[in-house]
Amino acid sequence: MKFSFLIYNYFPFGGQQRDFLRISTEMLARGHEVEAYTMSWDGSVPSGMNVITVPKRGFSRLSHYRNFTKWVQNNLVGKADTVIIGFNKMPGLDVYFAADPCFLMKANTQRRAYYKYTSRYRHFRDYELSVFGTGSKVEVLILTPQQRDDFVQYYPDCQAKLNLLPAGISEDRKVLTRDRRRGQYIRDALSLTEDQLLVLQLGSGFRVKGVDRSLKAIAALDPALKSKCHYLLIGQDRSAKFVRLASKLGISKQMTVWPGRDDVPEILQAADLLLHPAYSESAGYVLLEATIAGLPVLTTESCGYAFHIEKAQSGEVSPLPFSQQDLNARFEKMLTKLDDSSWSANGLNYGQNQDLYSMASFAADKIESCADSIRKSVQ
Repeated sequence: MKFSFLIYNYFPFGGQQRDFLRISTEMLARGHEVEAYTMSWDGSVPSGMNVITVPKRGFSRLSHYRNFTKWVQNNLVGKADTVIIGFNKMPGLDVYFAADPCFLMKANTQRRAYYKYTSRYRHFRDYELSVFGTGSKVEVLILTPQQRDDFVQYYPDCQAKLNLLPAGISEDRKVLTRDRRRGQYIRDALSLTEDQLLVLQLGSGFRVKGVDRSLKAIAALDPALKSKCHYLLIGQDRSAKFVRLASKLGISKQMTVWPGRDDVPEILQAADLLLHPAYSESAGYVLLEATIAGLPVLTTESCGYAFHIEKAQSGEVSPLPFSQQDLNARFEKMLTKLDDSSWSANGLNYGQNQDLYSMASFAADKIESCADSIRKSVQ
């Protein structure tokens, strides 16, 4: 079968991009013909995949998105036997992988009233409506029950086409025991002593991931405990704003920023706690990656995979509505109880006894089923 995968931009360290890669390579492994349309590709290309680079046109991000949609639709004219899978919401899809949360939910709960009068609002509202609106036949692959509830709240007719997937963590993230020696070179690179605590935040999109919340939580620690902490931020994004905030809070010497990198399993072993107070997160694979590596997690209820932390009892979840004071208190409490808690052991056990690894296979099955339906409809 022929499949066209659409994603605005590909780079190796984004959660959406990793899901795209897992599913598309699974389709290739099943012998299908796969092409990928994108405006930029950073990284190696899987063997057998045809990557088609769509030219960026226009001066704004919205114009880039609109022109991407038009260009791809024109290119796919006459290819009725091709199933179109989008990793961003846009018109013309057969299958949508919901890497992002419900836009209308965010617009109504996280934006000011004037936002609804902007061109940005109208663009993303219309693109989301093309996927979830009444009459749309797009099959939707969702990652969490939280996404399902949000989409159904704003698009009541979409429930029948929502397909909940299991998690899709890479098997190489699973370990039987924690081993600080695997990540000692990370601590050495940061010049950390044995008694210092390494607080890790991992992921691209620093604003949405709540880096400002993390810095405020560190700054609010008891002075003696704060002096023992070092905060390592890793991801693909501009960090200058947050470096300035750390300086304003008086903790710049305790902050290090690294770009995205491949040695995540070793970094998870080097750290003492994962801090992930995101404003909004459809899933949050890093929460599960840390959990099954035995690294205690502090996150927020707004993350789709936060329920795994509660189910595994591998850390703490700061509830909604968000309170910086609550996060600060949980953070300090966790740091003082790392040696006495069962968070690490619980996480390791969760990784051994839960299905957290089969997302790509389930998604591929659903996409193939959709392809069969489309093929029958055009015959």
